[in-house]
Amino acid sequence: MILTIVKYPDPVLQKPGEPVTEFDAELRKFVDDLFETMYASHGIGLAAQQVGVAKRITVIDLSQGEDLKQKLVLINPEVIFREGKQYEEEGCLSFPEIREKISRAAKVRIRAQDEKGKWFEMDGEELLSRAFQHEIDHLDGMLFIFRMSALKRDLTLRKIRKMQREGKW
Repeated sequence: MILTIVKYPDPVLQKPGEPVTEFDAELRKFVDDLFETMYASHGIGLAAQQVGVAKRITVIDLSQGEDLKQKLVLINPEVIFREGKQYEEEGCLSFPEIREKISRAAKVRIRAQDEKGKWFEMDGEELLSRAFQHEIDHLDGMLFIFRMSALKRDLTLRKIRKMQREGKW
């Protein structure tokens, strides 16, 4: 089922997610719905907060559904190692039409659980590293606009307010 993606400034986007403790059929259905919603929106990552659910659940697929082996489910994830720097453009499904360069670690190691509750660790570099950090930020209630410079953030927020006034947001 395709879920509705909430847009900034919906308060759930800045609400830290509750840890997941039940690894059941309901969770697996929600994960499937997250993937379906992400693919329908042409994204590479989607966090539970972006569909109005403040839980520590996110999905990532850099292939956008082209390679099922690239589907990643991260439950209760955390970054446990960071190295280097990259400064690249990012977008967000909760900020349609907004893209800006953001500084992130070039390489990260994450620790997370899968949809069955099994813990694992995984390394990510370049785009995967960026996706891990962006989605885990969502789970912490941190939005990518707050990683922009103050000037870029102000310009972005002005653009959003203008689109809101025009009924385009």
